[in-house]
Amino acid sequence: MTPEDLKYTEEHEWVAATEGGAVRVGITAYAQDQLGDVVFVELPKVGAAVEAGSPLGEVESTKSVSEIFAPVTGTVVAVNNALDDTPELINSDPYGGGWIVEINVDDLSVLDELMDAAAYQELTDKE
Repeated sequence: MTPEDLKYTEEHEWVAATEGGAVRVGITAYAQDQLGDVVFVELPKVGAAVEAGSPLGEVESTKSVSEIFAPVTGTVVAVNNALDDTPELINSDPYGGGWIVEINVDDLSVLDELMDAAAYQELTDKE
C-alpha cells in the first residue's frame, strides 16, 4: 500500500513535510521488500549539507548495500538514532518508526517536483 499523503522519488524514497518546514525521509515499503532484512543503516551527521540526488547514507541488508539519496537540497536537522540499535524498523514500519532523516529545506515547493502516490505506484508496477 502506497500512502497517498507522501511524495516519492525514483530511488524508492518517501518524503513528507514536517511541522517546522523540514522534510522527513525514509525508504518505501517496496524498497525495503527488495532489500530484505535490514541489518545496518549509515546515517548522515546532523548539520550536514546535502544535495538532491547525492548519497547521504547507506542501508545494508542481508542481500545487499544500497545508497540512500537526498531527495531535496538542504541541511540535515535530525536523524533517526533508533536505527542504530534497531535497523529492522525500516522493515517493520517503513513509513513510521523506520524514517531515516529530516532535512531542512528553503522552500517546500521542491516537493512538487517529486512523484505522487499514483505515479510511484505506476513506477513500481513496471519493475
